[in-house]
Amino acid sequence: MINKVITRAKIALRRLKGKKGQTLVEYALILAFISVVAISVLIALGQQIKSVFTTISSQLAYAGSSH
Repeated sequence: MINKVITRAKIALRRLKGKKGQTLVEYALILAFISVVAISVLIALGQQIKSVFTTISSQLAYAGSSH
């Protein structure tokens, strides 16, 4: 009787470990996909973002120098 319980517990632990590994791989793939998309967007919009920050920087410099 106790051997059956131990055997079933071992089987359950093996299945649980397998699912954790699978979940980790899935999260890693999702993270990699999000990273690729974010990098692609930044490359595509890089000059526009740089222009916006340059404008903000010059406006802040102008506001700081007028006081």
